Formats: sequence, C-alpha cells, structure tokens
Amino acid sequence: MAQNTNENAENTPVSQEELSELLKVRREKLEKLQSEGKDPFRIVKYPVDTHSNDILNDYENYEEKNVCIAGRLMSKRVMGKASFCNIQDRNGRIQCYVSKNDIGDESYADFKKYDIGDIIGIKGFVFKTKTGEISVHAKELVLLSKSLQILPEKFHGLKDQELRYRQRYVDLIVNPEIKEVFIKRSAVIKAIRKVLDEKGFLEVETPTLQTIPGGASARPFITHHNALDIDLYCRIALELPLKRLIVGGLERVYEIGRVYRNEGMDIRHNPEFTLMELYQAYTDYHGMMDITEELFRRVCEEVNGTTQISYGGYDLDLGKPFARKTMVEAVKEFSGVDFNEIKDTEEARKVAKEKGIAYEERHAKGDILNLFFEEFVEGNLIQPTFIMDYPVEISPLTKRKPELPEYTERFELFIVGREYGNAYSELNDPIDQRARFEHQAKMREMGDDEANLIDEDFMTALEYGMPPTGGLGIGIDRMAMLMTGAVSIRDIILFPTMRPLNESKKDSEAAAKAYETPKTEAKEEKIDFSNVKIEPIFEEMVDFDTFAKSDFRAVKVKECVAVPKSKKLLQFTLDDGTGTDRTILS
Repeated sequence: MAQNTNENAENTPVSQEELSELLKVRREKLEKLQSEGKDPFRIVKYPVDTHSNDILNDYENYEEKNVCIAGRLMSKRVMGKASFCNIQDRNGRIQCYVSKNDIGDESYADFKKYDIGDIIGIKGFVFKTKTGEISVHAKELVLLSKSLQILPEKFHGLKDQELRYRQRYVDLIVNPEIKEVFIKRSAVIKAIRKVLDEKGFLEVETPTLQTIPGGASARPFITHHNALDIDLYCRIALELPLKRLIVGGLERVYEIGRVYRNEGMDIRHNPEFTLMELYQAYTDYHGMMDITEELFRRVCEEVNGTTQISYGGYDLDLGKPFARKTMVEAVKEFSGVDFNEIKDTEEARKVAKEKGIAYEERHAKGDILNLFFEEFVEGNLIQPTFIMDYPVEISPLTKRKPELPEYTERFELFIVGREYGNAYSELNDPIDQRARFEHQAKMREMGDDEANLIDEDFMTALEYGMPPTGGLGIGIDRMAMLMTGAVSIRDIILFPTMRPLNESKKDSEAAAKAYETPKTEAKEEKIDFSNVKIEPIFEEMVDFDTFAKSDFRAVKVKECVAVPKSKKLLQFTLDDGTGTDRTILS
C-alpha cells in the first residue's frame, strides 16, 4: 500500500470545540458544492457493476478490466498530483488510485476536499500497484453523498457498547465484522424456511394486534384503536391463530414473526423479538422433538458449515443425538428430590422449605417442581437436552399424559443452561381447555399478571374439532445468538429497544400525549330526569317510590384509576355539583 504522507486530521481524537468546527466546515463544503451546481444530493442513481470482493477474489479475470464501483470513503492519502484512497462497499474495502492527469484538474481539486465518510463513485480499470496491492485506477470520480457527521477515529472505532446499539448504522460502518453477524442471522431464518418448506409446511401471517393476548404467560403491551374505540394487545405469541388454522384443515403451518412482551430486559430478553412457531396435525411432542433436532442440526451446518460450535466457553456438537429427560428425572438427578414420591402440594411445600426454595401461596405441587428445576437443573444442562413432561399447572395449553394426568406432553430444549425451544402435544379437548383457562383466570385474580385470559373465539374453534397436533416454538434471536456466538440478544438485533437519550419520564409522557386523539371542548350537558328508571338487574331490590322521594343527584365521573396493590378496586373522582370533588371506591 502507498505511503501515507497526508494524515487526515479526522483520524485523531478531537475536542468538542474542534468537533463542532469540523462539522461546520463540512456544511460549508456542501454549500459551496451546491452553489457551483455540484449538489451530490441531486444524483438519483449510479451504475455500479462490481463490488470490492469480486475484484479481490478473482483478480485474474478482472485485471485491466473496466469497472464501476461505489462506496464510502474510509481513508485518503493525498500526494501532490496523485493520491490513494480506500472505498468500503457492502462486501469489503478496496484501494483506489486517483491521478490528476486521469480525472482532470477540477475533479482532482474536488477530490482533495472530500471528507472521510463521503460516498463516492469511481469508474476505472483494475490493476496492481508496485507493492502488489490490487486496486482500481480511477478514470472518473463523482461525489454521490456528502457526509455531514464525523466517523469515530479509525484506530479505536466505535467501542461504547450502548452507543453501538443506539447508532447501529455507525457500528456497521466502522466495525464491518458486525455485518457478518446479521448476515448469519438472515441465513438462520433462510435455513429454517428451507427445512420446513421441504417438509410441506405452509408459511402464514397472523394478526399482530389482538383483542385477547394468548398463547403464552406474559404481560402484553396495550394500545388503542381510535376508529373502533377498543383496546388492543400486541401479540405475545403466535399460537392461537395458528391452531385455528389447524382446525380449518391446513394441517402443517408455521409463522416467523415479531412478538411483544412488556417485561424486563437483560442479555437474553428484548421487549420485541422474533419467534418461529409451527403446528403439525396428527403428530405429538415426540414428532416435534425430531423436527427440533433436525432444525438445529441443519441450520448449524448451513450457517457455520459444521455441527460443532463453541458457545459460552463450552464445545457443543449438534450432530450428536440430543439427550431426553423428564423434568422429574432431571430434578432428582441434580437435587436429590424425587417428586414421584411427593403426594401433594403440602408435602411439596414442606420439601421446598427444607431446600430453601421460596414459593408463593398460590403455587401448587407442579409449580414447586418447576421452581426446583429452575434452581437446581437449568444451569447444568450444557449439551443439547430435551426436558419433557412438564406439570399441568404451568402448561395451560398442553395435552395431559394419559398415564400421568398430573403431567403434560411438553418439552423444552436446553443448551448451555438456556431454553431454546418449547413444544407440546397440543390440547384439543375443549372441555379440558376451558377448565385450564378458568384456572388461569383464578391465578390472575390472585395476582398473576401473566396468567392467560379466556379466549372465547379460540374455545369455539376447538369445539369444531382440532385433530391431534404437535406444536413447536423457537426463539429466532436466541438461536442466532447460539449460531454466531453472541453474548447478548442486543448483539443480534439490529435496533434493540433503548431508552431515548436525554429523555426523562415527563418527556415520554409529553410525547405520548402528542399522539392522543384531540378532544373537543365539552358542552354543558342538560339531563332529563323525567324518565329515570332503575336498571333491570336492580328492579327487584329497589322500591322506586321510596327512591324517587329520596335526595339524589346526577354526578359526573372526572377520573377513574386503579387502586394500588388491589386487583379489583377502582377509585372514582366525582363532580356532584357542590364544587367539592368526591372520591369513592368501587
């Protein structure tokens, strides 16, 4: 590569004052170009026919060949009448040789004023420099877009992790290796589709906005549809609409889509994430295990070229058969407690106290078994392992095991202590399903905000008859983390959820109000009391003649809010015309 004789000042750290001055200079350069009729933003297209890797990987066929390339200017070395620069396109970087004699005095003068980050187009031929570096000899050069911001200096790049997530566009520019992560993520999804399409599954799309959130135990996001004047929920799972399609006779369906859960955030959880769910008629959870194992094996081969990978400091082989254990067996293996010997909830609570496992009053034996699993087992499941036969208390949509009705035909796949897939023999008994939903409703009343609501339309669908069905859900983000070695879910989501910079809670509330439906000024309402009637449900309890002679007032409800720490009470603020607001609980 050519000797750097003109180090660009922007490659060294600058103070805030210097940075402001550099930004000002860039805008002045743009204004001058525009005044000269060279506005880069008026250019609508450029005839790119070659990319950097095409040339670098196949020089023999490109030598002396004319090419047209474009990309971002990443470095520039001006040396009198000739210069070198590096252009970065979607596939890499390539050096370009720019000579005053080849492109002319005016174009060369313009080139010398280009800034790092500008996007330029070059037409020329491919050659090797005296030092043997493959390059493009420019014959024509044009500025396609002016960069008005300063890229992070080249030797340290963009290292602030949070800033990388906030400004992924800059991250992709200065850390090109990040592109490979997202290329692999895309390959993961393509490989999943390839496997399922081969097996005759139909890819479908189901509603993102739902009147009842269902299919998982999670807290939903709530929004409001102005035209219909109804609250809607962002979906927390894909399950129930897909099972309706099984009822309709589609037999093999899947969806890859975004779901939303209003919960905590950590290295494994983002409020919105990508989920794949599939449903197949006439099979059970054993059939789902076979599909899951094949998916992980083939996706790994497709993305990494091998089934042997490393993750979290562990060497994994997805080519070997995955282990299969029941939850009871796994808990016994790692805690020494055999839940087959525990008769009821009281005995389970006693053992939990002995082992120091905290539980809530609403927790039954099955819930406590799951608490034992989370405490003693999860972290020990390093190699791919299916954990089967979950207790019915935590599996409201799963078919019971005929020989062990306390347990369900459900499994989860664990790798390096993390859950990667969840599957059922789907419950298709509408009577049993209603009983499970009613139990979930009771749990909700007792304070479980994540318990399922009763979906009457889904119940109607089940009553039409759903064949025996296996269902599977896989988190695409976690699968991509495994395939790429990413530590945090934010590393494989292009734009993870972040709190806006310099925004307080008040700012957020003010922004939300800006989207509220405008309210017209209320007119004074005159109420006609001549036709006052008792609500029909109270007719037998109220003597209207006595009531009519009583002192009563019409009141206006000014505000209604939930009472903190109460699941049932509401606090009403009333205007009864006296000038003093009244507060009642109901």
